[in-house]
Amino acid sequence: MIKVSCHAGYRGEESPERFFLGERKVEVVEILDRWQGTDHRYFKVKGDDKAIYIIRHDSSADKWELTMFDRT
Repeated sequence: MIKVSCHAGYRGEESPERFFLGERKVEVVEILDRWQGTDHRYFKVKGDDKAIYIIRHDSSADKWELTMFDRT
């Protein structure tokens, strides 16, 4: 589980602005993709560390998870 700070857009849909991996803060500089799964919302983001992450939100449990990390 990770901690995520979000911004609610004009339609009320939340988008991640930053997230925390332990004590390390990663600012989201770009949302590369987003999609809805059967029970999660997914976001593919580029962090201020130039890495690519896929994070997902379980709306019913209100929990976020890191599902992919790529620093190449």
